[in-house]
Amino acid sequence: MNHATPQVGAPVGTFTQLLSSTRRGARLARLLAVTELRSRGASQELTERAELVVAELAANAVLHGHVPGRCFRLTLVHDPTAGRLRIEVSDARGDFPPLPRPTDTAPDPLPTGGRGLTLVTALADHWDCVPYPPSGKTVRAVLTTPAGA
Repeated sequence: MNHATPQVGAPVGTFTQLLSSTRRGARLARLLAVTELRSRGASQELTERAELVVAELAANAVLHGHVPGRCFRLTLVHDPTAGRLRIEVSDARGDFPPLPRPTDTAPDPLPTGGRGLTLVTALADHWDCVPYPPSGKTVRAVLTTPAGA
C-alpha cells in the first residue's frame, strides 16, 4: 500500500562550495552565503549574523589556513524548522587551530588583529574546531534564531 508520508517541516538545506584560498575567495564565500540564505527564506537577522561569521571564518581560512594550491570549503546547513544554521569553513592547515583571545590580559587599545573570533563568539551560539582529514581543520559555528522570529 502506498501512503503519503507527511512532511514534518521544511527540509534541511545544505550548501557546499570549494573556494580559492585568496582574498577574492573569502569575499565570494560571504556573498554566496548571503545569496543562499536569502534564496532559502532565512530571516534577515540570521542572514546578517551569518554574513559576518562567514566573512571572519573565510578570512581566517585564507590568512591562517592557506596552503599553496589548496582551496577552502564553505558549508552551510540550514534547518528552518529548528531555526538553526551551521556554518563550516574547512582549510588545509590543521597544525594551526584557532584559539579565542585570552580574557585575563590587558587589552591592547590598538590591536592589528585578533578580533575575528571575538566577533564569532559574540554572534554565534557556539563555535568549535575539529580535524578535517587528512591534515586540515574545520571551524564550525552554530547560529539559531530566537523563538517566534
